[in-house]
Amino acid sequence: MVAERTLPKFDTNSVKITKEEGLMLYEDMVLGRLFEDKCAEMYYRGKMFGFVHLYNGQEAVSTGVIRAMRRDEDFVSSTYRDHVHALSAGVPAREVMAELFGKETGCSKGRGGSMHMFSSPHNLLGGYAFVAEGIPVATGAAFQSKYRKDALKDKSADQVTACFFGDGASNNGQFFECLNMAALWKLPILYVVENNKWAIGMAHDRATSQPEIFKKASVFNMAGYEVDGMDVLAVRGVAQEAIARARAGEGPTLIEALTYRFRGHSLADPDELRDPQEKEFWAARDPIKKLAADLGKRNLATAAELKAIDDKVKAIVEDAVEFAESSPEPDPAELYRYIFAEN
Repeated sequence: MVAERTLPKFDTNSVKITKEEGLMLYEDMVLGRLFEDKCAEMYYRGKMFGFVHLYNGQEAVSTGVIRAMRRDEDFVSSTYRDHVHALSAGVPAREVMAELFGKETGCSKGRGGSMHMFSSPHNLLGGYAFVAEGIPVATGAAFQSKYRKDALKDKSADQVTACFFGDGASNNGQFFECLNMAALWKLPILYVVENNKWAIGMAHDRATSQPEIFKKASVFNMAGYEVDGMDVLAVRGVAQEAIARARAGEGPTLIEALTYRFRGHSLADPDELRDPQEKEFWAARDPIKKLAADLGKRNLATAAELKAIDDKVKAIVEDAVEFAESSPEPDPAELYRYIFAEN
């Protein structure tokens, strides 16, 4: 069955972007898509092991939010579907691919794998395998920013945190407890629900008494917005407003991005539960194709310029695979390293 909820309308003309910004958004989304396609290829070739959850179709959410933030300064908390969040946050494709290969050169030194991407230099707080597990971590990061700025009078502590999670997480206790605290303390955080309609094989509308998640913000007297998660300019516009509010000390925002994953829950999922008509409905709203069309309408990019970006990204992804394959395995003698903080 095709989605019952109508995708929200957003005046994307109100989102002003330069040619440079438009091409940046396009490149970021294409990098996410082609990287994940390559992951599928490597997984089926036996180069990756365990569970691998791909992000295809949801790129507008990662790019729209994270690329509206300050790279290497603001914080990002992810889920088990974290590869593309890491890329948008600035973690090099080489380090993300090497982590997926379990190599020492990976962003988590080969200890995390697909579901546990972490990068201190890029303020990536981690990918989390348990549903809603990252929400308290992100809330803590936002609290320390608030505490340093207000209690310690550190004027440089104006970082904003973006906390990503799926529709299934909005039914968990951490969601309600953390949003309550964030609202009470006016924490500088964006709670971003990537509602792709499915929690593994459970349809979202069957799992919650209030399917419109953004409306739950009203319980906490918090700003809540619904946005078309297949439109990167719409996501960027809502994110920019929420980031500005957070940085100005006006508190948190709950953003529900209506999106869709083009692949199964994980690469081990045959994806036989979803209606083919539903998949066709969302595939026709491919966020990358939509942005390409929008850039053309705004006279910000030509087909040749977009093709050049496609080719550039393909080379980056191929280079990442070569780097990962040639990188060393973790040293067994360092099995217990990184368990505790080092001086």
